[in-house]
Amino acid sequence: MSAFSGHYSGDEEKSVAGLEDAQDVYMIEAAPDRVIVRRFGKLGPLLSRLFAYGVEARGVERIPENQRESKNAWNNILMWWSVNTVFDIIPVGVLAQSTFTLSFRNSVATILCFGALGAVATAFVATLGPITGLRTMIITRFSSGYLGCTIYSVLNILTQLGFATTTVILGGQTLSNINPGTLPSVVGIIIIGVCSLIPCFVGYNMVHVYERYAWIITLTCMLFLCGLGGKAGYDINAQKPLEDTGHALSADILSFGGIVFGLFTGWAPVAADFNCRLPAGTPPMRVFLLTFFGLYIPICFVTILGAALMTITDPAYVAAFRGGSTGGLTAQVLSPWGHFGQFILVLLALSVIANNIPNTYSAGLSMQALGRPFAIIPRFLWVLLAFVAYTVAGVAGREHFSTILSNFLKILSDWTAFFIVIVAEEHFIFRRKNGPLGGYNLDDYDTPSKLPAGVAGILAGCFGVAGAVIGMSQTLYTGPLGEMVGAEIGFELAAAFSAVTYLPLRALEIRLTGR
Repeated sequence: MSAFSGHYSGDEEKSVAGLEDAQDVYMIEAAPDRVIVRRFGKLGPLLSRLFAYGVEARGVERIPENQRESKNAWNNILMWWSVNTVFDIIPVGVLAQSTFTLSFRNSVATILCFGALGAVATAFVATLGPITGLRTMIITRFSSGYLGCTIYSVLNILTQLGFATTTVILGGQTLSNINPGTLPSVVGIIIIGVCSLIPCFVGYNMVHVYERYAWIITLTCMLFLCGLGGKAGYDINAQKPLEDTGHALSADILSFGGIVFGLFTGWAPVAADFNCRLPAGTPPMRVFLLTFFGLYIPICFVTILGAALMTITDPAYVAAFRGGSTGGLTAQVLSPWGHFGQFILVLLALSVIANNIPNTYSAGLSMQALGRPFAIIPRFLWVLLAFVAYTVAGVAGREHFSTILSNFLKILSDWTAFFIVIVAEEHFIFRRKNGPLGGYNLDDYDTPSKLPAGVAGILAGCFGVAGAVIGMSQTLYTGPLGEMVGAEIGFELAAAFSAVTYLPLRALEIRLTGR
């Protein structure tokens, strides 16, 4: 069997539980729109019209090689650039000083180092999209089985909804701060949510079209913000007297580093979703490098900008931050430009839409990945449900943005760490060309009896959770090692525990089951 066997051939016969015959399997991969129209009977004509207008019918089904697009992989770097050159990345840089009292120099060093680690991990996952033609969550079935995929999908749904919630809160609050008293933050949150929903409802192609160009406007606005901040006066030594020393400083760096790592790896569970239509022959190294730089350069730039804005010591700027957090500080930085500055602030507030689109789109896919009963419901309906969920959550939690952001990103880095480790070990050790399994039999992606039992992946994930709990250091709970170190080391222990346990467990699983 070749390293990546199992690509669809029109002559082969397959049987998948829950589908009527081999023709249904062919149709759901090759023409999902026709299957959905037939499946929903009286609603079929309405769905057919939606698909005719360009709404994407394909969900988590594998994309046959003869339906892959010949789009240049270079488009991926533009997409990630748009997704991450956005206003809602700035508050992460702000946390370095506001929460962890790090000096500007230590903030930058932490962002660059932990960011590189997170970008490498996410870029690896992105390479699996063209290789398999599958969405990220479905790929986990080859390491953790059908049940394991369901567990990861639940975690990813919570992840993407959590990201989306923080995004709409920041965007909505910023819009309401432009002319205080004219636009309630609730209305601003709904505006951001609706604008994020539209391209995701339509689907893959519109997502890529929007993300291909959105970065041009937002990068220009970021450069304006950077320049005006410099005019206000950056003082890179401003936080130095407030910074901890010795062991406490190391703890602050580790805790903030975990947040930065989570910011990067938060994209890992969706990284393959947006390039699974690239030809299978696309060089993995090209996909890796384009994804790496598409993440690393913009995220580092914007987070460092956020840290730099916190070094402005002018009393008016300090008061603006205390009164309106990141949105208030940004408005103050842009205030010398008057109405044009307000226009730039509007564009920055709307830039979060580019960041929220992947969250919304992939949340719908993860809902489908929960299992066949969920997969038969059209993707765009799940996207609509995701929109409702995070918009309601944003409205309810709009007064606690900083707390939600800090705690959420800490927890996020923990589970994505062991998720990445398990997928990587499966790919490089057990699925390598001359490895125990010799590659991926891609025809088996929706056949539980031919997928791994999942015991190894699930147990290794449980050990990862145990490592995260032991190393946790948060307001609600501090683990024994987290207390001993005095810092959040959850993601490091989660990755280590899973890495050590998955290898022997998976080897034993293969020996006993042969899959």
